[in-house]
Amino acid sequence: MLTLLTIYFGLWFLVLGAATVLFWRHPRPAAAPLAAPLPRVSILIAARNEEAAISRCLLAIRALHYPAHLIEVLLGDDASTDRTTAVAEAAMRGYAGHFRCLRITDTLGSARGKANVLAHLTRVATTDFFLLTDADIAVPPTWVAALLAPALPPASRVGTVTGLTVVRGPRLFDQLQGLDWLLSLGLVQVVSDRGRPVTAMGNNMLVTRAAYEATGGYEALPFSVTEDFALFKAVLARGFTFRHVFRPEVLAFSLPIGTPAGLLHQRRRWLGGVEALPGWLQGGLLFYGAFYLMLALLAVVGGPLTALTVLAAKMLLQGLLAHFCFHRAGLRLRWALLPAFELYTIVLTLGLGLFRVFGLKFDWKGRQYR
Repeated sequence: MLTLLTIYFGLWFLVLGAATVLFWRHPRPAAAPLAAPLPRVSILIAARNEEAAISRCLLAIRALHYPAHLIEVLLGDDASTDRTTAVAEAAMRGYAGHFRCLRITDTLGSARGKANVLAHLTRVATTDFFLLTDADIAVPPTWVAALLAPALPPASRVGTVTGLTVVRGPRLFDQLQGLDWLLSLGLVQVVSDRGRPVTAMGNNMLVTRAAYEATGGYEALPFSVTEDFALFKAVLARGFTFRHVFRPEVLAFSLPIGTPAGLLHQRRRWLGGVEALPGWLQGGLLFYGAFYLMLALLAVVGGPLTALTVLAAKMLLQGLLAHFCFHRAGLRLRWALLPAFELYTIVLTLGLGLFRVFGLKFDWKGRQYR
């Protein structure tokens, strides 16, 4: 048993070490300024009961460093029971670009929830570039140009461009979520840099009209609670390529999930996307995520001191990867977060395991799913 554990941890550190080196050795140069004439773009936002967050989102859009007359902002109100529409219209009053709020009451094809809202908005949009974000996101002023650059000629077959999002908030719980997001996106970037598609992120994403329409749109896709991943797969299946941008120019800030229970529900929804990943990638995630189980076995077989030594090495190497992720995003890592992050990860892993084993329902925008 000790030999098997030694092999496991040796491979685990080899994989994480290789990911750290690959991430460090592939810095991303800043995108060159876009050549004139600049294209028109559509910013699509699905919102449901977001009166507390929508102003922050829309004020960030008003501050974009892109000509307002080339932007149309389409907000889909998904049967909200609060003042989402009124607050949004007040926030966009006097906007120099085009803003429209649509009340979504019917469904298109197989689309439901956010996918249904986006299906409606894409039908109304009048441009060739759809930029997707969420009501709890504040995008940076450079967002439009930085997402557009990889999709413009000569990159004619790029169907999706995914930006960078991190959770930001004052509490320790908020900061741990931010560390979790950025580490995960760093690992996604390493795999994507090798030309292997992993996923997209619907709160910070560009989809070309050509790629979207080639899929038939959300109304033609099977329903998924991870609608961004479903669209990403469909776009790739139609022969389009993808880009991931890990730069401050596309760094958007998400409001944190307020409670541990809410975080578990969010991650259980995301697990639906993980379960649809290719087998080789699911196997890699299982190998990576089994660390604490194997560490517990090591404590029994090799003793607590050996297990603590391995844990300390893991924290150091993972912290190094996190440092590079934060640095490339234009942020600074608080190394003091790392011990708390271990406890956060253990609790989150156990909670997700219980959700999955017992088939518990999870909540998504006031609707329940399994």
